Amino acid sequence: MKDTLILAIESSCDETAASVVKNGRTILSNVISSQIALHTLYGGVVPEIASRKHIEKINQVIEQALADADVTLDDLDAIGVTYGPGLVGALLVGVAEAKAIAYAKKLPLVGVHHIEGHVSANYIEHPDLEPPFLCLIVSGGHTHLVIVKDYGEFEILGRTRDDAAGEAFDKVARAIGLGYPGGPKVDKLSKEGNPNAIEFPKAKIGDCPYDFSFSGVKSAVLNYINHAQMTGEEINRADLAASFQKAVVDVLVEHTMLAAKDYGMTKIAIAGGVASNGTLRAAMEEACKKNNYSFYRPSPIFCTDNAAMIGVAAYYEYIKGTRHGWDLNAVPNLKLGER
Repeated sequence: MKDTLILAIESSCDETAASVVKNGRTILSNVISSQIALHTLYGGVVPEIASRKHIEKINQVIEQALADADVTLDDLDAIGVTYGPGLVGALLVGVAEAKAIAYAKKLPLVGVHHIEGHVSANYIEHPDLEPPFLCLIVSGGHTHLVIVKDYGEFEILGRTRDDAAGEAFDKVARAIGLGYPGGPKVDKLSKEGNPNAIEFPKAKIGDCPYDFSFSGVKSAVLNYINHAQMTGEEINRADLAASFQKAVVDVLVEHTMLAAKDYGMTKIAIAGGVASNGTLRAAMEEACKKNNYSFYRPSPIFCTDNAAMIGVAAYYEYIKGTRHGWDLNAVPNLKLGER
């Protein structure tokens, strides 16, 4: 049987990425151009700067991905691209590029949901993993608990009511002077602190036991800092970071385990940028071991934004018959499960 080769493009935020994926599971190349250093100056991603940088980098990144995979545009079967959710200007760069290549080479165009891409990252290193399974998606913009019923088919059990987990990490990191990007810096500092030093609240939403809320714990951290400053108390930043992180991780793990029990799921996966957090990975692994569940997690490089995961998702959409026309547009607030 002939191999299916897909060139995937990802530009939803501040990484310009391209990848060539074979048969949905084999990554022939994975090129990522990060803009972290640029946005660190501003304490967060500046959409206008991100879009301009994508325009500068996208051709180079694609050329590199094709070279690393040792293929040309003539070898490809389809082009996959993230079309939402994300920053509209950033998404448009990737979508325009994908359309141009697909049009010039008369190739099918497959638009991919960014979050579906994150879930699909689990297929890269786990050839045995197939739906159905339960997946916790945690990133800067999203916190979802979903049942992956089939490739590209999701039942959403829970979502955040306010801040996403990654957003809370970034805001707390800024408040304690760690800067951007917040998640990795909080994780690193936490290793030096006592996670039981400060008791921060864990939100429970009565009618929706699988939903999340992180604005309360974020506010509690800010109040703690303000109170300490007003009374002249010394703040132990490592204890503060570790205690905050524990409050977030505990809730993520508890809700996932509750859903697994209630829905009889024995395969648990995590996905998204925050899934590279060491404390979350360890806590989830321990909880799964205790309950005799199989635990799946992508390597950190496939947790943060990358095009390999988009290529995997594009492959399963492609074999299902998903095709997009030249009217494919960026959809910055695309919901999971929407087409």
